[in-house]
Amino acid sequence: MATTLHEKLIALLEPLLTGLGYELVDLEFSPGRSAHLTVFIDRPEGIGIEDCERCSREISALMDVHDPIPSAYTLEVSSPGLDRVLRVPAHYQRFVGERVQVELVVARDGRRRYTARLLRCEPQGIAVEVDGVEVSAGYGEIAQTRLVPQWPEQSVKGRRK
Repeated sequence: MATTLHEKLIALLEPLLTGLGYELVDLEFSPGRSAHLTVFIDRPEGIGIEDCERCSREISALMDVHDPIPSAYTLEVSSPGLDRVLRVPAHYQRFVGERVQVELVVARDGRRRYTARLLRCEPQGIAVEVDGVEVSAGYGEIAQTRLVPQWPEQSVKGRRK
């Protein structure tokens, strides 16, 4: 059963978005006087402003009915961006071979963050390659994983040394 607000919101919104043909990548809630809920969505053909508007209307209606956030907040629906979060095994599987930044819940050998190539995704966790060494982590050990944006090589043409 969902215990945190994050988990409750995912459990509420994921079926709605899936039914609309979208994937719930992740969401972020910032409480406070200017509370803000950002919902990150995706689909194979990409996300446009119309997709965000459509999902925003549907999410607003669902949130009005269930009222999981008792205070006022601003809703934003967005694409996941280049540094998207990998939240579920299917996300990891889709990006095997890509560079990721993994943050562990508890440090291992004094280290909590790894920037590495995602080698594989398995039912119990993932394996990454860090400086030629394979490091495995169970999903429960991972606080967050994000893709590392791959920027095109900058042209050196015209650059002075």
